[in-house]
Amino acid sequence: MLRTARLMAEKLQDPSEAARVARKRAVIAHLELRNRFSSEPVLSCNKGPVVSLTSYGKRLHRVHLAIESIARGQMLPFRLMLWLEDEEMVRRPSAPLVRLMRRGLEIRLCKDWGPHKKYYPYVASQDTFESPLATADDDVLYPSTWLQGLMAAHERFPKCVNCYRARRILLRAEKLAPYREWPLCASDEACPTVIATGVSGVIYPPALLAVLRKAGTAFESMCPRADDLWLHVQAMRAGYLVRQMQPAPVHFPHIPGSQDNSLYSQNCTQMDGNDRQFADTYDGRDLACLISGS
Repeated sequence: MLRTARLMAEKLQDPSEAARVARKRAVIAHLELRNRFSSEPVLSCNKGPVVSLTSYGKRLHRVHLAIESIARGQMLPFRLMLWLEDEEMVRRPSAPLVRLMRRGLEIRLCKDWGPHKKYYPYVASQDTFESPLATADDDVLYPSTWLQGLMAAHERFPKCVNCYRARRILLRAEKLAPYREWPLCASDEACPTVIATGVSGVIYPPALLAVLRKAGTAFESMCPRADDLWLHVQAMRAGYLVRQMQPAPVHFPHIPGSQDNSLYSQNCTQMDGNDRQFADTYDGRDLACLISGS
């Protein structure tokens, strides 16, 4: 059954919208079958990147699909961690998550740090860092080359934060333009004004993880709903530039029904959420760095 679903997914190559929908359904069917019947480990025995993600609410019912898409990768993580603030869900995970735990997934309880749950509970839980950290979203179907691509970029550009999708911080007359006007990045050059968007995946160097641990939870008062801003400013202050891994941004397919309550709607369609958080997070020296690098 697993082989049949895989063949269905591979045959659907027509670029039309109907074919894309059919291909996504075939991929989801394949991932559901993997979850039910596979006993393959989701981890690699080799020391490599750690993968961390979070989920909440109704999205917990489908997060296993995102995790299974990572677990079918050509490269597997050394650790694969799901952070939840729901104590009941940690004690009694859903059946799909239990099956993944048998194969190596770790589910850990953490404080509700909003989107910062994706990375901060991990960095707070470690005293030292040897492996890079790759972060994933709970509502995306990742290709089999996902982690391998991130790790290859990290090995080639170890002093950068490498990502599949980024924006450019837009400045006008040495002042910040509204967030909603920031364009998607159209270059693979590292630059102070490039800011990673976490949806398609980001990989952070081990030394930067120590910086994030030392910075602590100051994000709670500055940018509680904008982890991308906090991660960018901490990287910039520590001398790390963000780099999009290819000239064009990549946005991997969303899991159907996962977009009912997204950070995008909270931060961008409500009253200038990211603009307020930017003003609270970046100081004059940060702005000068952005201006000099624009």
